[in-house]
Amino acid sequence: MDEKVLQLKNAVVQADAVMIGAGAGLSTAAGFVYSGERFDRYFGDFGRAYGFGDMYSGGFYPYKTKEEFWAYFSRNIWVNRYMNAPKSVYEDLYRAVKDKDYFVLTTNVDHCFQKAGFDKRRLFYTQGDYGLFQCSKPCCQKTWDNESAVRDMILAQGFVIGEKNELILPKEGTLARAIPTELLPKCPNCGRPLTTNLRSDDRFVEDEGWRRAAEAYESWVQAHREKKVVYLEIGVGYNTPGIIKYNFWQQVYQNEKAVYACLNLEEDPVPKEIKERSIVIGGDSAAVIRELIP
Repeated sequence: MDEKVLQLKNAVVQADAVMIGAGAGLSTAAGFVYSGERFDRYFGDFGRAYGFGDMYSGGFYPYKTKEEFWAYFSRNIWVNRYMNAPKSVYEDLYRAVKDKDYFVLTTNVDHCFQKAGFDKRRLFYTQGDYGLFQCSKPCCQKTWDNESAVRDMILAQGFVIGEKNELILPKEGTLARAIPTELLPKCPNCGRPLTTNLRSDDRFVEDEGWRRAAEAYESWVQAHREKKVVYLEIGVGYNTPGIIKYNFWQQVYQNEKAVYACLNLEEDPVPKEIKERSIVIGGDSAAVIRELIP
């Protein structure tokens, strides 16, 4: 075992608690990639028709109709929220910390933590959830589960949904790139169009579940300020560094018993004030997480 990985494993074993901070890189390590074979399989018809080559670009394409937009976005939601990740990275991470006093702070919106067995009372999805709709205005601070509505959109395009929620391409015919108008999602409260509960501007709805999770996170942090905590950051970039990265640096700086650990493709620099209590590992996060399993 690599020396740094062994150092991290020992730190987790000896810690009173573990705070996990997860960014998009963790889901990428689990196989949720937005281009290549996954894109070609589920979005190839969109790519050929509109000229984009990955799911991210497809989300910003200026579709002419709402029916086209929701045909694309319903696939995006299903593939990246309701289908299981191709690799067992989240399950491996759960096995590594399930017997510890843990909490998860994440900017991911794909629900992978809960599907892997993590206690939802120990999760704070700061940026929303692909599985929720909210009013586009919004007229209220409520969200609605979208699985049934998205399923109807998927089936209307010609897909078959398997027992494990996998999308199966039709044996005959082509997929539709628009949904029936009657399937366009509308707010149950005011009738305006619904949208996904993702933080992109000041219209993001922080519903009751979001507020409970925020309070649980703050309570956990307060209760562990003087304990031996490993702040384990995985796959976090510099898109929104204040939520996890800078936050973890500050928590470790303020607690002399704490350790900062970072798993990413590259070895990110850390402030000199916490360097002696930092473990930074570049490379395949999935491989490192497997080594952390007791």
